[in-house]
Amino acid sequence: MKETEEKMDIVEKAFMAFPDIAADTINVLLYQGQGLTDAENLWPGPTETIYQGKERLRDQYEDLSKYELIDGQVRVMYLIANQTGVDGRMLLRKAGYTGGIYREQYEGKIQDIFPVIELVLYWGQPGWRSSRDIRRLFARRKLPEKMWRYIDGVKLHVYEMRHLSEETRRLFQSDMRIVVDFLAEGETYRSDRKIVHKAALIRMIKVLSGETDTEGVGEWLKEQGIREEDEISVCELFDQYERKGREEGLAVGRKEGRREGVKCGEARRLVADIENAMRFFQVTLEKACEGLGTTVGRYEEAKKLL
Repeated sequence: MKETEEKMDIVEKAFMAFPDIAADTINVLLYQGQGLTDAENLWPGPTETIYQGKERLRDQYEDLSKYELIDGQVRVMYLIANQTGVDGRMLLRKAGYTGGIYREQYEGKIQDIFPVIELVLYWGQPGWRSSRDIRRLFARRKLPEKMWRYIDGVKLHVYEMRHLSEETRRLFQSDMRIVVDFLAEGETYRSDRKIVHKAALIRMIKVLSGETDTEGVGEWLKEQGIREEDEISVCELFDQYERKGREEGLAVGRKEGRREGVKCGEARRLVADIENAMRFFQVTLEKACEGLGTTVGRYEEAKKLL
Protein backbone atom coordinates (compact mmCIF):
# COMPACT_ATOMS: atom_id res chain seq x y z
CA MET A 1 0.00 0.00 0.00
CA LYS A 2 2.81 2.41 0.86
CA GLU A 3 4.50 1.73 -2.48
CA THR A 4 1.22 2.43 -4.32
CA GLU A 5 0.71 5.71 -2.48
CA GLU A 6 4.29 6.78 -3.16
CA LYS A 7 3.92 6.03 -6.88
CA MET A 8 0.66 7.99 -7.06
CA ASP A 9 2.25 10.87 -5.16
CA ILE A 10 5.21 11.06 -7.55
CA VAL A 11 3.02 10.95 -10.67
CA GLU A 12 0.56 13.54 -9.33
CA LYS A 13 3.39 15.90 -8.36
CA ALA A 14 4.99 15.57 -11.80
CA PHE A 15 1.69 16.29 -13.55
CA MET A 16 0.87 19.34 -11.43
CA ALA A 17 4.41 20.71 -11.75
CA PHE A 18 3.76 21.89 -15.31
CA PRO A 19 3.08 25.65 -15.08
CA ASP A 20 0.17 25.54 -17.55
CA ILE A 21 -1.58 22.78 -15.58
CA ALA A 22 -0.90 24.46 -12.23
CA ALA A 23 -2.15 27.85 -13.45
CA ASP A 24 -5.23 26.31 -15.08
CA THR A 25 -6.09 24.36 -11.93
CA ILE A 26 -5.67 27.42 -9.73
CA ASN A 27 -7.77 29.63 -12.03
CA VAL A 28 -10.62 27.13 -12.31
CA LEU A 29 -10.85 25.90 -8.73
CA LEU A 30 -10.06 29.15 -6.92
CA TYR A 31 -11.22 31.81 -9.35
CA GLN A 32 -14.06 30.07 -11.26
CA GLY A 33 -12.18 30.18 -14.56
CA GLN A 34 -11.08 33.80 -14.38
CA GLY A 35 -7.46 34.00 -15.51
CA LEU A 36 -6.00 35.72 -12.47
CA THR A 37 -2.87 33.55 -12.58
CA ASP A 38 -0.66 33.26 -15.66
CA ALA A 39 1.50 30.17 -16.26
CA GLU A 40 4.40 32.39 -17.31
CA ASN A 41 4.41 34.00 -13.86
CA LEU A 42 4.54 30.74 -11.88
CA TRP A 43 7.94 29.60 -10.63
CA PRO A 44 8.85 26.57 -8.51
CA GLY A 45 9.04 27.24 -4.79
CA PRO A 46 10.51 25.21 -1.92
CA THR A 47 8.50 22.24 -0.68
CA GLU A 48 10.32 21.86 2.62
CA THR A 49 10.03 23.94 5.77
CA ILE A 50 11.64 23.41 9.19
CA TYR A 51 9.91 23.49 12.56
CA GLN A 52 10.97 22.85 16.13
CA GLY A 53 9.97 19.43 17.40
CA LYS A 54 10.03 18.30 21.06
CA GLU A 55 13.72 17.47 21.02
CA ARG A 56 15.09 18.59 17.63
CA LEU A 57 14.36 20.43 14.44
CA ARG A 58 12.07 18.55 12.07
CA ASP A 59 11.18 19.06 8.43
CA GLN A 60 7.81 18.94 6.72
CA TYR A 61 7.09 18.63 3.02
CA GLU A 62 4.34 20.03 0.84
CA ASP A 63 3.64 18.34 -2.50
CA LEU A 64 4.08 21.41 -4.66
CA SER A 65 4.66 25.11 -4.22
CA LYS A 66 4.58 27.89 -6.81
CA TYR A 67 5.66 31.51 -6.52
CA GLU A 68 3.65 33.93 -8.61
CA LEU A 69 6.09 36.63 -9.70
CA ILE A 70 4.86 39.99 -10.97
CA ASP A 71 7.55 42.46 -12.04
CA GLY A 72 10.15 40.47 -10.12
CA GLN A 73 8.19 40.48 -6.85
CA VAL A 74 6.27 37.61 -5.27
CA ARG A 75 2.58 38.49 -5.30
CA VAL A 76 1.42 35.24 -3.70
CA MET A 77 2.66 31.72 -3.03
CA TYR A 78 0.47 28.73 -3.85
CA LEU A 79 0.78 25.43 -2.02
CA ILE A 80 -0.83 22.42 -3.72
CA ALA A 81 -1.39 19.20 -1.78
CA ASN A 82 -2.48 15.94 -3.41
CA GLN A 83 -4.59 13.68 -1.20
CA THR A 84 -5.68 10.13 -1.99
CA GLY A 85 -7.33 9.48 1.37
CA VAL A 86 -9.32 11.66 3.74
CA ASP A 87 -7.14 13.18 6.47
CA GLY A 88 -9.11 14.23 9.53
CA ARG A 89 -6.30 16.50 10.73
CA MET A 90 -5.43 18.09 7.40
CA LEU A 91 -6.36 21.48 8.87
CA LEU A 92 -3.51 21.15 11.36
CA ARG A 93 -1.10 20.16 8.57
CA LYS A 94 -2.16 23.25 6.62
CA ALA A 95 -1.50 25.44 9.64
CA GLY A 96 1.97 23.89 9.84
CA TYR A 97 2.78 24.40 6.16
CA THR A 98 1.59 27.99 5.90
CA GLY A 99 2.90 28.82 9.38
CA GLY A 100 6.34 27.53 8.43
CA ILE A 101 6.52 29.85 5.43
CA TYR A 102 5.29 32.85 7.39
CA ARG A 103 7.85 32.04 10.07
CA GLU A 104 10.64 32.11 7.49
CA GLN A 105 9.38 35.48 6.28
CA TYR A 106 9.37 36.79 9.85
CA GLU A 107 12.91 35.55 10.49
CA GLY A 108 14.18 37.18 7.30
CA LYS A 109 15.03 33.89 5.57
CA ILE A 110 12.86 35.14 2.72
CA GLN A 111 13.58 38.69 1.56
CA ASP A 112 9.98 39.69 0.88
CA ILE A 113 6.68 39.05 2.66
CA PHE A 114 3.68 37.70 0.77
CA PRO A 115 0.45 35.77 1.39
CA VAL A 116 0.24 31.99 1.10
CA ILE A 117 -2.73 30.14 -0.42
CA GLU A 118 -3.07 26.36 -0.08
CA LEU A 119 -5.46 24.15 -2.01
CA VAL A 120 -5.96 20.40 -1.58
CA LEU A 121 -6.65 18.22 -4.62
CA TYR A 122 -8.49 15.18 -3.29
CA TRP A 123 -8.34 12.23 -5.72
CA GLY A 124 -10.17 9.67 -3.60
CA GLN A 125 -13.54 8.11 -4.38
CA PRO A 126 -15.49 8.56 -1.10
CA GLY A 127 -16.63 12.10 -0.43
CA TRP A 128 -14.48 14.30 1.82
CA ARG A 129 -16.43 14.41 5.08
CA SER A 130 -13.65 15.61 7.32
CA SER A 131 -13.25 19.09 8.77
CA ARG A 132 -12.78 22.01 6.37
CA ASP A 133 -12.78 24.73 9.03
CA ILE A 134 -11.44 25.07 12.54
CA ARG A 135 -14.87 25.36 14.17
CA ARG A 136 -15.93 21.95 12.93
CA LEU A 137 -12.60 20.39 13.92
CA PHE A 138 -13.01 21.56 17.51
CA ALA A 139 -16.83 21.46 17.64
CA ARG A 140 -16.85 18.88 20.44
CA ARG A 141 -15.02 21.27 22.71
CA LYS A 142 -18.27 23.21 23.34
CA LEU A 143 -16.39 26.46 23.74
CA PRO A 144 -18.26 29.65 24.65
CA GLU A 145 -19.00 31.87 21.67
CA LYS A 146 -16.79 34.64 23.07
CA MET A 147 -13.78 32.31 22.93
CA TRP A 148 -14.37 31.60 19.25
CA ARG A 149 -13.86 35.29 18.49
CA TYR A 150 -10.17 34.89 19.30
CA ILE A 151 -9.51 31.58 17.54
CA ASP A 152 -8.09 32.15 14.07
CA GLY A 153 -10.50 30.99 11.35
CA VAL A 154 -8.30 28.49 9.49
CA LYS A 155 -10.10 26.99 6.49
CA LEU A 156 -9.21 24.06 4.26
CA HIS A 157 -9.88 24.49 0.55
CA VAL A 158 -10.53 20.91 -0.63
CA TYR A 159 -11.54 20.04 -4.19
CA GLU A 160 -12.92 16.56 -4.87
CA MET A 161 -11.42 15.93 -8.29
CA ARG A 162 -13.50 12.83 -9.05
CA HIS A 163 -16.75 14.67 -8.37
CA LEU A 164 -16.39 18.07 -10.04
CA SER A 165 -19.52 19.35 -11.77
CA GLU A 166 -19.64 19.39 -15.56
CA GLU A 167 -19.86 23.17 -15.39
CA THR A 168 -16.56 23.32 -13.50
CA ARG A 169 -14.86 20.73 -15.72
CA ARG A 170 -15.64 22.75 -18.83
CA LEU A 171 -13.60 25.64 -17.48
CA PHE A 172 -10.30 23.73 -17.67
CA GLN A 173 -8.12 24.57 -20.68
CA SER A 174 -5.09 22.36 -19.98
CA ASP A 175 -4.61 18.59 -19.87
CA MET A 176 -6.37 18.69 -16.49
CA ARG A 177 -9.64 18.83 -18.47
CA ILE A 178 -8.87 15.38 -19.87
CA VAL A 179 -8.12 13.98 -16.40
CA VAL A 180 -11.26 15.27 -14.69
CA ASP A 181 -13.49 14.29 -17.62
CA PHE A 182 -12.01 10.79 -17.59
CA LEU A 183 -12.63 10.50 -13.84
CA ALA A 184 -16.23 11.67 -14.26
CA GLU A 185 -17.16 9.67 -17.37
CA GLY A 186 -14.94 6.59 -17.19
CA GLU A 187 -15.18 4.18 -20.12
CA THR A 188 -17.71 6.39 -21.91
CA TYR A 189 -15.18 9.22 -22.18
CA ARG A 190 -14.34 10.23 -25.76
CA SER A 191 -12.63 13.43 -26.82
CA ASP A 192 -10.86 15.06 -29.73
CA ARG A 193 -8.97 17.40 -27.38
CA LYS A 194 -5.29 17.76 -28.16
CA ILE A 195 -2.87 16.52 -25.51
CA VAL A 196 0.09 18.68 -24.49
CA HIS A 197 1.92 16.56 -21.88
CA LYS A 198 1.49 13.07 -23.28
CA ALA A 199 3.65 10.90 -21.02
CA ALA A 200 2.56 12.71 -17.85
CA LEU A 201 -1.09 12.42 -18.82
CA ILE A 202 -0.91 8.67 -19.47
CA ARG A 203 0.88 8.11 -16.16
CA MET A 204 -1.69 10.24 -14.34
CA ILE A 205 -4.63 8.31 -15.73
CA LYS A 206 -2.95 4.99 -15.04
CA VAL A 207 -2.35 5.69 -11.34
CA LEU A 208 -5.84 7.14 -10.92
CA SER A 209 -7.15 3.90 -12.43
CA GLY A 210 -5.36 1.89 -9.75
CA GLU A 211 -2.18 0.92 -11.62
CA THR A 212 1.37 1.56 -10.45
CA ASP A 213 3.30 0.32 -13.49
CA THR A 214 4.13 3.57 -15.27
CA GLU A 215 7.80 2.99 -16.06
CA GLY A 216 7.31 1.95 -19.69
CA VAL A 217 5.23 4.93 -20.83
CA GLY A 218 8.12 7.07 -22.07
CA GLU A 219 9.72 4.16 -23.93
CA TRP A 220 6.42 3.25 -25.57
CA LEU A 221 6.00 6.82 -26.85
CA LYS A 222 9.47 6.63 -28.40
CA GLU A 223 8.64 3.31 -30.05
CA GLN A 224 5.53 4.85 -31.56
CA GLY A 225 7.49 7.86 -32.78
CA ILE A 226 5.33 10.21 -30.70
CA ARG A 227 7.10 13.31 -29.42
CA GLU A 228 5.85 15.68 -26.74
CA GLU A 229 5.60 18.48 -29.31
CA ASP A 230 3.50 16.40 -31.73
CA GLU A 231 -0.19 17.20 -32.09
CA ILE A 232 -2.32 14.23 -31.16
CA SER A 233 -5.82 13.89 -29.73
CA VAL A 234 -7.04 11.94 -26.72
CA CYS A 235 -8.74 9.32 -28.88
CA GLU A 236 -5.72 8.85 -31.13
CA LEU A 237 -3.25 8.45 -28.28
CA PHE A 238 -5.46 6.23 -26.13
CA ASP A 239 -6.40 4.01 -29.06
CA GLN A 240 -2.73 3.46 -29.87
CA TYR A 241 -2.01 2.66 -26.26
CA GLU A 242 -4.89 0.19 -26.14
CA ARG A 243 -3.50 -1.63 -29.14
CA LYS A 244 -0.32 -2.12 -27.14
CA GLY A 245 -2.31 -4.23 -24.70
CA ARG A 246 -2.89 -1.58 -22.03
CA GLU A 247 -6.71 -1.53 -22.12
CA GLU A 248 -7.03 -2.24 -18.42
CA GLY A 249 -4.73 0.58 -17.38
CA LEU A 250 -6.32 3.33 -19.42
CA ALA A 251 -9.87 1.94 -19.58
CA VAL A 252 -11.05 4.40 -22.23
CA GLY A 253 -13.81 3.60 -24.65
CA ARG A 254 -15.84 0.47 -25.15
CA LYS A 255 -14.81 -1.15 -28.42
CA GLU A 256 -15.94 -4.34 -30.08
CA GLY A 257 -13.44 -7.11 -29.41
CA ARG A 258 -12.16 -5.41 -26.22
CA ARG A 259 -15.07 -5.87 -23.85
CA GLU A 260 -13.21 -8.42 -21.76
CA GLY A 261 -10.38 -5.96 -21.20
CA VAL A 262 -12.81 -3.23 -20.16
CA LYS A 263 -14.54 -5.61 -17.75
CA CYS A 264 -11.19 -6.42 -16.12
CA GLY A 265 -10.36 -2.72 -15.91
CA GLU A 266 -13.67 -2.01 -14.14
CA ALA A 267 -13.07 -4.90 -11.77
CA ARG A 268 -9.56 -3.68 -10.93
CA ARG A 269 -10.79 -0.18 -10.10
CA LEU A 270 -13.67 -1.48 -7.98
CA VAL A 271 -11.39 -3.77 -5.98
CA ALA A 272 -8.76 -1.01 -5.59
CA ASP A 273 -11.35 1.55 -4.40
CA ILE A 274 -12.84 -0.84 -1.85
CA GLU A 275 -9.49 -2.04 -0.49
CA ASN A 276 -8.17 1.53 -0.32
CA ALA A 277 -11.26 2.56 1.64
CA MET A 278 -10.73 -0.34 4.06
CA ARG A 279 -7.11 0.70 4.67
CA PHE A 280 -7.62 4.46 4.81
CA PHE A 281 -10.65 4.35 7.14
CA GLN A 282 -9.83 1.11 9.00
CA VAL A 283 -13.29 -0.33 8.30
CA THR A 284 -14.59 -3.77 7.44
CA LEU A 285 -15.21 -4.99 3.91
CA GLU A 286 -18.95 -4.60 4.45
CA LYS A 287 -18.60 -0.97 5.59
CA ALA A 288 -16.27 -0.11 2.72
CA CYS A 289 -18.71 -1.56 0.17
CA GLU A 290 -21.61 0.27 1.76
CA GLY A 291 -19.73 3.57 1.69
CA LEU A 292 -18.96 3.15 -2.01
CA GLY A 293 -22.52 2.17 -2.90
CA THR A 294 -21.76 -1.44 -3.82
CA THR A 295 -22.01 -4.92 -2.29
CA VAL A 296 -19.65 -7.57 -0.98
CA GLY A 297 -20.96 -9.87 -3.71
CA ARG A 298 -19.87 -7.48 -6.46
CA TYR A 299 -16.46 -7.10 -4.80
CA GLU A 300 -15.99 -10.88 -4.71
CA GLU A 301 -17.05 -11.24 -8.35
CA ALA A 302 -14.62 -8.50 -9.37
CA LYS A 303 -11.84 -10.18 -7.39
CA LYS A 304 -12.31 -13.40 -9.37
CA LEU A 305 -11.64 -11.57 -12.64
CA LEU A 306 -8.19 -10.40 -11.55
